[in-house]
Amino acid sequence: MKKTIGTVLVAAAIMAMPFKSIAQEATATRELGNRAQTIFVELGGPGFISANYDFRFNETRNAWGMRAGLGYFSIEDESMFTIPIQINYLLGKEGNYFEIGGGASFVSVKYLDSYFTESGASREQESRIMGTLTFGYRKQPVDGGFNFRAGLSPIIMEGNFIPYLPYVSFGYSF
Repeated sequence: MKKTIGTVLVAAAIMAMPFKSIAQEATATRELGNRAQTIFVELGGPGFISANYDFRFNETRNAWGMRAGLGYFSIEDESMFTIPIQINYLLGKEGNYFEIGGGASFVSVKYLDSYFTESGASREQESRIMGTLTFGYRKQPVDGGFNFRAGLSPIIMEGNFIPYLPYVSFGYSF
């Protein structure tokens, strides 16, 4: 029994060696530097109109990261407040990336109910969580500076899938 367990462990170690060298090569192709951070204003997308902070989880530019933001806008008697949060991944090099991400946005809408009651119109508020995706282009200079993003951000809310919500953002990377 001990001989069988030892044989299995040696075989597993030998089989894992090629995978370790492949992982090391993949890491070597990543753009290293200080952990990229970005602040940006986004029109459309998960926050509709929002200010956001995005960062990479480690010191590679083309890797996993996260964004969080706050959004608000008001027109006459209606207003919307949003909190978009997403995990994202950047594919590319030299400051040009394809961005793919997924997360959720808290959305709170206040509006004046258009139905008349005995006391007049009433103020209503509705809040929801919606699922969000991001597929787009990101220009994020390796040394920092002007940041640009554009793409599509599909939304999933209450069983409905809206595949074509565009977004564009401008900001600064450091």
